Amino acid sequence: MAEREQRRDRRDDRRDREETPEFADRLVAINRVSKTVKGGKRFGFAALVVVGDQRGRVGFGKGKAKEVPEAIRKATEQAKRSLIRVPLRDGRTLHHDIEGRHGAGKVVMRTAVAGTGIIAGGPMRAVFEMLGLQDVVAKSLGSQNPYNMIRATIDGLKQEASPRQVAQRRGKKVADILKKPEAEIAEA
Repeated sequence: MAEREQRRDRRDDRRDREETPEFADRLVAINRVSKTVKGGKRFGFAALVVVGDQRGRVGFGKGKAKEVPEAIRKATEQAKRSLIRVPLRDGRTLHHDIEGRHGAGKVVMRTAVAGTGIIAGGPMRAVFEMLGLQDVVAKSLGSQNPYNMIRATIDGLKQEASPRQVAQRRGKKVADILKKPEAEIAEA
């Protein structure tokens, strides 16, 4: 009996630990959707939400329900389940320029010097703010659809690699990767 209670306590502790990281969320889009049935139309709502801890983790989710708050809740839950980790340089910008694609949506994200701020439009800005990026220049090419723009942005962020990850993949030291080649040094 005591063993069962200990197991339950451990499970509760684990659940508390999982919920402790505070996530910020941003509602990106809300659409009224309709379903045509025999008696007419039934209206519902679709919500698109971006969630992040503003320290390098971000995710997005979509939810549908008859009422707006329920749609937002569903979208937030899905977003928390789809979190990805993105390595940030100095906790404020990207390590390198990246491109992301999804469907007709194409986005270009570039690193920026300190003080630049977030130069991005609409749904991309929400992703960067929830991620914790402070300096980035981004441009959306192609689709204006917020769903495709967010998916393209997340696709690009998944490609982000820190020098440590690249060094590990190549079997080298971080200093070897960050070191400038002799040809560039001779020109300078």
